[in-house]
Amino acid sequence: MSTFHAEIPAEADGWRLDRALAAAVPDLSREALKRLISAGNVRNSDDDLVRDVKTPASAGAAFTIDVPEPVPAEAQAQDIPLNIVFEDDHLIVIDKPAGLVVHPAAGNPDGTLVNALLHHCKGQLSGIGGVARPGIVHRIDKGTSGLIVAAKSDRAHEGLSKQFAVHSISRVYKALASDILKKSEGSIVTNLARSSNNRQKMAVVEPPRGKHAVTHYRRIEALNEATLVECRLETGRTHQVRVHMAHIGHSLLGDPFYGRPKKVHRPLLERLDFRRQALHAAELGFDHPVTRNAMHFHSELPSDIQELYRLLNV
Repeated sequence: MSTFHAEIPAEADGWRLDRALAAAVPDLSREALKRLISAGNVRNSDDDLVRDVKTPASAGAAFTIDVPEPVPAEAQAQDIPLNIVFEDDHLIVIDKPAGLVVHPAAGNPDGTLVNALLHHCKGQLSGIGGVARPGIVHRIDKGTSGLIVAAKSDRAHEGLSKQFAVHSISRVYKALASDILKKSEGSIVTNLARSSNNRQKMAVVEPPRGKHAVTHYRRIEALNEATLVECRLETGRTHQVRVHMAHIGHSLLGDPFYGRPKKVHRPLLERLDFRRQALHAAELGFDHPVTRNAMHFHSELPSDIQELYRLLNV
């Protein structure tokens, strides 16, 4: 167990206790402190437990915070190779290959990015809530390749989550879409929700159902009855690019859920054994949640999409 001793700074006088302690102890996020207070791990100078996060704090008041050792996560560490683009004490950026699931779930209990991170980081992962686990703050589909960031500290987890919540993260995908996009650029604005016919799929729905979703697209190059397209996310909903491109009549090549291959493409996809959506998370940008430095990462198209692109360009 780790113990922190905190004194409420003058500027935090009158604040809620969780907010004031977060200002006094930068190594602990506000979300972590909420859980610690509610769990009875915070004591005042009289050694009394303080369990109400809304307790007004007084400048100069002293508190002791006990942080239990993280208990093992349900997922087990596995030695799975990772293509690490960037790593420091607070976060790690991975270039994920297609086929790698991000988080264990039914049908994929192990062999995931989480299992790989547990092994690679060896306990240096966010301990929010007293559980040793990678700070997964966003996901990309199993069949999608490209950049993903995970938090290694509570501060990074909270900071990245806030940026995703306000949509300030820059996320750019490249994809091979069916047919030629007539417009050189445009925006797709809809609401998305679980399909009523298939709960594994997402669908465009009429408000007030679903969640607001915005994708800005740009035609990069016209190919053989296909288009290399760039999709910039304003929001980050499940399957957003795949559903939106299918919605405007340009489903992604190889997409097993939202499109059927054109006759002209079927022999090519079969020849290459291309069995996933031709979608790649090519750019990821955010402000480092601790250093505040602007971070921007690029990833080239993987070899399978490059080969598909080359043959569509013949």
